[in-house]
Amino acid sequence: MRTRSIARIGIGALFVVVTAASCGPDGPDAAGSSESGSAQGAGDGAATNGGGVTDIVPGDEVAFIATEFAFAPADLMATAGSYTGVLVNDGSIEHDIKFDNGDAIVVAAGETTEFDFDVPAEGIRYICSIPGHADAGMEGIIRTDASPSAESGGGGHDGGDEAATVEADPDAPPYDLRDPRAPKRGEGDGFTLIPGAAPDGGDLIDVEMVVEERLATVAEGYVQQIWTFNGTMPGPVIRTQVGDTVRVHLINPPEASASHSIDFHASQVAWNDEMRSLAPGEELIYEFTTDYAGVWMYHCGTDPVLHHIANGMFGMVIVEPAGGLEPMENEFFMIQHEWYLGPQGEVSSFGKADQAAPAPDFVMFNGAAFQYRDVPIEVPTGEQFRLFVLNVGPSIDSSFHIVGTIFDTVIKEGVKLERGNEGNWGSQAVDLAPAQGAVIELLAAEDGLYPMVTHAFNFPGRGALGLFQAGDGQP
Repeated sequence: MRTRSIARIGIGALFVVVTAASCGPDGPDAAGSSESGSAQGAGDGAATNGGGVTDIVPGDEVAFIATEFAFAPADLMATAGSYTGVLVNDGSIEHDIKFDNGDAIVVAAGETTEFDFDVPAEGIRYICSIPGHADAGMEGIIRTDASPSAESGGGGHDGGDEAATVEADPDAPPYDLRDPRAPKRGEGDGFTLIPGAAPDGGDLIDVEMVVEERLATVAEGYVQQIWTFNGTMPGPVIRTQVGDTVRVHLINPPEASASHSIDFHASQVAWNDEMRSLAPGEELIYEFTTDYAGVWMYHCGTDPVLHHIANGMFGMVIVEPAGGLEPMENEFFMIQHEWYLGPQGEVSSFGKADQAAPAPDFVMFNGAAFQYRDVPIEVPTGEQFRLFVLNVGPSIDSSFHIVGTIFDTVIKEGVKLERGNEGNWGSQAVDLAPAQGAVIELLAAEDGLYPMVTHAFNFPGRGALGLFQAGDGQP
């Protein structure tokens, strides 16, 4: 298929332009809009047929305008034959157009490219093939008189295909067990703690974060194409203290399938600066000071944000008060998140995740369903241990609970329950909405097993179940 990049200025005189309601910075609900529009162009041009469907004939030059997340037009009536198309990316991230009988034509944000395409006798569909974009609404159809009458228009999604069952693969590799021990301040692969090196004279934590898209087993028998920071889901835990400067070198490598970005909730920076999306092959420096203590989320902020989080692009930043928390030998991090199964070996399902009443296939801790049930986390009997807990959602609350224990210290979003408080108050569960975190301290009073769950009990059976083992695990 021939392609040629062309300048945006004066482009309207070169091809058919269709103005539709979905051509604008609207969300996924705008996709598939079929309001009638106007057309202009050389020669016979194109016309709408009164029902919002644009008529085109061989030789026409047709503009396909891409935004987040829709094509305009998304429904055309054509005579079979050869056409010239122009893909106009009016969005803020990279998009492509892929016809059923051709290769993907990729265009960067704000750019335009020209290409040839053929419409067969039965008509043809087109999508943005960047993962998640078609599910979010970037699809369309070109019909002919011979197209099956049952064909539906492009744009939007009704979730009909999302209910299909994904069968477990008995030959799937085992999941990668994630070490739940919390790192020390500035500790981690690709991390460097440099005392006194920050611009304000404080300590600098230098972090390299590389986007990696890879296959991973998220639950026994289920392999998905996950998107990660530094190859792990969740991404690496960054531990700091109030007053530190964190300098992150974010790299989206050329082989990436989509634009990506990062948003640190522990930072105070402009959304349209450090949090901007990076096309494949781009990189940036994201620098911030950790001004407030807490357990903070970071995540990819590229549209659709829901899909980037649901597909693995999230992690935790621990910010201790200046001087650090009271030293404790046993500290663990625990990140609750959902998984919406896509087909084996493919990305998670945006269509499933994008529901008003989400119903995840799995809810899990630290990247794999049931991993800490299968391999319990060992803790000493009768000694305090500390958990850093974060719910990244993207959509479901957590009621974090450990059976057989009482939380004697909880710091949730800056509100503190202290051990030994007047009245000796304690906590049985910590409620965390998406993007909320907590520090929890407790002990296992006797040898045995202590199940860790979300107390929303429709989810432990879907993966949100682990075990702490005190002593040999036997009472």
